[in-house]
Amino acid sequence: MKPYIVCHMMSSIDGHALTDGWDRPFKKNAGELYESLAQEFKFDAWVCGRVTMQEISHGDDYPRGLAEAPIPRAHHFAQRDAATYAVSIDPHGKVAWKSNEALASHLVEVVTETVSDDYLAYLQSIGVSYIFGGKTRIDLAQVVAILASELGVKRLIVEGGPTLSGSFVNAGLVDEVSVLILPLVDGRGEHPASFEIPMNDWKTPTYLSLSSAKVQEGGAIWLRYKTNA
Repeated sequence: MKPYIVCHMMSSIDGHALTDGWDRPFKKNAGELYESLAQEFKFDAWVCGRVTMQEISHGDDYPRGLAEAPIPRAHHFAQRDAATYAVSIDPHGKVAWKSNEALASHLVEVVTETVSDDYLAYLQSIGVSYIFGGKTRIDLAQVVAILASELGVKRLIVEGGPTLSGSFVNAGLVDEVSVLILPLVDGRGEHPASFEIPMNDWKTPTYLSLSSAKVQEGGAIWLRYKTNA
């Protein structure tokens, strides 16, 4: 059974999702509010893309030469009973983790079969789980099915970045969209929106139904929508 999937984002009034350039106190308060609202979904797994996970990992690179032989392209689970899982969408295996946890959640790397043997050996050496989401491209429907069947994930929260969030919505996998609108105009047109879908992958607009709108302390507005599936 597919997990219940929530896409949880925050953005400026003009729809921009990247926080660089915002005042540090504003960004800190916005981040804390965003995370506190995320906890209301009572998720057992959260997922981010490679760029976001590289920021969380604080790692520069991983050691080479660990693989003594070719490693079979089979899922590897170092832990199956974690309270929460941090799912990293990292097709080519680039995030240099320092441990098998991210923000107190057991790490599950999602890679393609093109990943190097050294990277898989590295993940095994530090106790990180990994699954294969496709041969050369990640199939998100396949990924969430594996998370449900192998790890018992029932509620998954997608926390970005914009391309990953857009990909989940575009794939028709999202049950609920949550957006925290912050009281600022970013104004940088080149910055990505909350949801980015490459034109070659774009299928059709996703229509939503508003389920709640709540004003937050400091002037932000928390909008929750259900998808019209």
